[in-house]
Amino acid sequence: MSSPHQSRPGAGHPPAPGRGAATHPADRPTDTADPPTADARTDVDGAALPTVGTGTGTNEAVPPTARTGTGVNDAVPPTSDTGGAHQHEPPPPHPVDAKRPLGRILLFGIQHVLVMAATPISAIFLMSATLRLDAGLTVDLLSAAFVLSGVGSLIQSLGPWKFGPRLPLVMLPGGAPLVLFLAIAEQHGLPTAAGAVVLTAVFSFVVLPVFSRLLAFFPTLVIGTMIVIVGVNLVKVGAVLVTGTPGSPGFADPVNLGLGMATIGFTVAFYLFFSGILRQLAVMLGLLAGTALAAVTGAIDFGGAAGGALVNVPQPMPFGSPEFNVLAALPLMLYSLASMAEATGQTVINAEAVGKEIDRRTDVPKTIRGDALTSLFGGFFGLPLMVTSGENIGIVRVTGVRSRFVTAASGVLLIVIGFLAPVTRAISVIPSAVVGGTAIVVFAVITVLGIQLLGRSDLDRHTNTFVCAVALGIGLLPILVPGVYDGFPPNVRILLESGVAVGAFVAAVLNVLFHHVRPGIVARLTTARTESDR
Repeated sequence: MSSPHQSRPGAGHPPAPGRGAATHPADRPTDTADPPTADARTDVDGAALPTVGTGTGTNEAVPPTARTGTGVNDAVPPTSDTGGAHQHEPPPPHPVDAKRPLGRILLFGIQHVLVMAATPISAIFLMSATLRLDAGLTVDLLSAAFVLSGVGSLIQSLGPWKFGPRLPLVMLPGGAPLVLFLAIAEQHGLPTAAGAVVLTAVFSFVVLPVFSRLLAFFPTLVIGTMIVIVGVNLVKVGAVLVTGTPGSPGFADPVNLGLGMATIGFTVAFYLFFSGILRQLAVMLGLLAGTALAAVTGAIDFGGAAGGALVNVPQPMPFGSPEFNVLAALPLMLYSLASMAEATGQTVINAEAVGKEIDRRTDVPKTIRGDALTSLFGGFFGLPLMVTSGENIGIVRVTGVRSRFVTAASGVLLIVIGFLAPVTRAISVIPSAVVGGTAIVVFAVITVLGIQLLGRSDLDRHTNTFVCAVALGIGLLPILVPGVYDGFPPNVRILLESGVAVGAFVAAVLNVLFHHVRPGIVARLTTARTESDR
């Protein structure tokens, strides 16, 4: 959705909505279509695009010929337009909205699912271990996590009504919202934790109009800084999947490190030597090759994939009726503000990755509504907050496949996985080191996208450099030095340990101070001095 405002803003000021990567040819994804030519052409996915004419110029229609008396040309009336039939052909759809052959959509959708499946699995296993849940409840929650991830991905990708920005986005549980959910559950019980998720979803709908007005204070400088922090944090998450947590048994095990590095090597090799659709599937092929290597070396325990039921249906209200306690839900509600800021960055960087112009004032709220709606349903199935994930953005940029119908297919596959217990068990046996190696590659791409955004933020201006440096330093602190805020009260610590939220807040505040408040003060002082000299 483009904006009518096309003037380029000054550095540090909010850019005109809709300024996307499409206006910067050097930063386009690899599948960005070339300018229209006279020949038929295909985009990166191999789908044929309509031609724009086969004539030699603007006068493609056959000119009227001289009458010869034979009557052959009498029936051909002279044309009054200059474009012929081709002039009225509709323009080809943007690659984000273009439909692809079903087989390719499913292949690319499977690729997204394989990369992201580790997140709901690890989130539910962490819940189960922390809260000491029984095996049956764990299976129900895992099924619900896959189904709700699929539903959320469909909402964000297809964009029904005012929910979802119609971009290739996926939704997942986990991260900071999971930590908050566990803290509330341990202090107040699981029914209260489930009620807190529902209250937070409702709270997001209530405060969204206010937050939408604040989007003017999130220019490219702020968004780029936030995306760099998001990317670094995600790379760390992928690295921990390979190495394990520092201090834990088996930390930095050479076998796991070897599997992770081999997976990265396989991905690079496939991307280097393959072309066409196989190159676009390099991420999935690298993951499968890493899994095969793990199987050969005996690093996979196939016992978890055997036995069990064939179909599993998620059970609503697995902890009983939710209990609504506003005070208990307050930390999660406060975090939802930071989650909105992160959703802003995810929406903008996704649009950049696919080269589509968006209007932040309308499309970002659609993403947040999609998050809130999915979380509202998730709360009734015992899940933590569901959030838009950046995991698939790296895949989009690496493969060049931009169709939102691919992530919609991922959503359908996730729902199917949620009901088919054997598939869930089969995915769960993929070693975390292999998933981590794949994650490191696609997450690092997100960091690069953030750097690209900062490259458009006029960092030659010293004030912009200063704003970016301070925000990066404070935002990366809890990521690079875990436990730095352990001496603070629990609720304050939870907010400070979200480097993304803190970095975005600092960047936004400094941007306002340096580019809005300070110029006004300087102008007033200059005016006062001029008047005193008269």
